Amino acid sequence: MKSPSLLRQYLAVTKPRIVALIVFTAIIGMLLAVPGLPPWREAIAGTVGIWLAAASAAAINHLIDQRIDKLMVRTAHRPLAVGALRPMQVLVFALALGALSMLILVLFDNLLTAVLTLLGLIGYAVVYTAFLKRATPQNIVIGGAAGAVPPILGWTAVTGAVHPHALLLFLIIFIWTPPHFWALAIFRRDDYARAHVPMLPVTHGVEYTRWHVLLYTVLLVVITVLPYLTGMSGLFYLGGALVLGGAFLWYAIRLLDPPDDFFAMRVFNYSIIYLMALFAFLLVDHYLPPLDVAPTMILERVQ
Repeated sequence: MKSPSLLRQYLAVTKPRIVALIVFTAIIGMLLAVPGLPPWREAIAGTVGIWLAAASAAAINHLIDQRIDKLMVRTAHRPLAVGALRPMQVLVFALALGALSMLILVLFDNLLTAVLTLLGLIGYAVVYTAFLKRATPQNIVIGGAAGAVPPILGWTAVTGAVHPHALLLFLIIFIWTPPHFWALAIFRRDDYARAHVPMLPVTHGVEYTRWHVLLYTVLLVVITVLPYLTGMSGLFYLGGALVLGGAFLWYAIRLLDPPDDFFAMRVFNYSIIYLMALFAFLLVDHYLPPLDVAPTMILERVQ
């Protein structure tokens, strides 16, 4: 079998699928920040800058986790784990991506976005990966703050300010992260135990973690109603959020007594679809006329 090219190995250390979700939520933040379309220059620069910073953080994560990656089935194929890339190569690559990100954000967006992006990068790559991940079973709860920052970054990239609605987007992702990741941790608990990573199902057991998934999911459903209650979104979003949340609750309840060992991965996979769909509902609702006003507008046009 032909080995992957060097370019593909570098791409792999940026965790492209995870980064794509991060950039997606940042773009939604940009679009929700303004009534119409955001200024194109700031939007493009913000998207590229946030993508580069997230890719840099992912590469540093690979670098710090290379020892435990070799011990885990899920990560044993990563470029550093198999020796396809050397640590110094990944370090230089990560620093170059991070520096380019800061340069783009400072020159084409604003200093606030650059500073917040840098803090997010450090929060994930250093605070979470190097310390929290190995220090406490609440690692993903505390460290989830770094992964929840992108909508704020998108918002500030096009407005230059942090708005309460941007903080609400942050809160949604922050509360979503534990049930999302704990579902994966339940399925991969043997991997984490082998690598001596104190994930919740390893330190407190699977049943304890299942109940935490359910409790956080209930809290998530409650939190996702706030955009409607605060006037950030309308009935279209509310309906979508309740349907998506109801499905997530069903998965979380079913996880208490799952039909098979793989069900935790189905919960994990749904959680990704859930977040993308929830933000898509927010976006569509943003550009729709209020549902309670729409009939009046139609009658006026007819008259």
